[in-house]
Amino acid sequence: MDALYRSALRLTKNPGDAEDLVQETYIKAYRFWDKFEPGSNCRAWLFRIMTNVFINEYRSRSRSPVSVSADELDDRFLYGRTEAGQYTPSDPERRLTSQVLHEDVNRAIESLPDDFRLVVVLSFLERFSYREIANITGLHLGTVKSRLHRGRKLCQKKLLKYAQEYGYTVHSAAS
Repeated sequence: MDALYRSALRLTKNPGDAEDLVQETYIKAYRFWDKFEPGSNCRAWLFRIMTNVFINEYRSRSRSPVSVSADELDDRFLYGRTEAGQYTPSDPERRLTSQVLHEDVNRAIESLPDDFRLVVVLSFLERFSYREIANITGLHLGTVKSRLHRGRKLCQKKLLKYAQEYGYTVHSAAS
C-alpha cells in the first residue's frame, strides 16, 4: 500500500487525490479479484489498476494534456555527466549531498508531464522493468522506452542548475 501511495502522490501531486486514487485502486482490485490470475505478479496488477484509474479519471479532468515538443529538448543534456571527485558510499559529504539533491530530484520528477512522469516513477522509483511498465500502462515497449528517455532528458535539464549550485562540474557533448 505504501508503494502505491508514493506513486499515486507523485502522479497526482496532491495527498488527498493520492489517497483517493489508492482507495479507488483497492476498490477495483477487490471488485475484480476473480480476474486476478494466481501466480502472477499481484504488485504489478495493482499498479496496472492504479494507472488505469489515474488515466481514466484524473487525466480526463484536464481536457488538454501537457505536450512537449522534441525541439524543446537539448541533446547535450542527455550526455551530461558530473564530476565531483571519488567518494565512497559511506562518505558523509556524499550522503549529505544526496539527501539535499533528493528534494531537487523529487521536484524535477513532479514537474514532468503526466505521460513521462508515470513511466519515470514506475521505472526509477518502483523499479519495474520496461516490459512490466508496458504491461501496467498498456503502452508498447518502444513507447515506454521513448517516454523514459524523454523523461530522463527533461529531468536532467531541470537538474543541471542544481548540480552546478552544489559544485559539480557539468560537461556536455560537443554540439
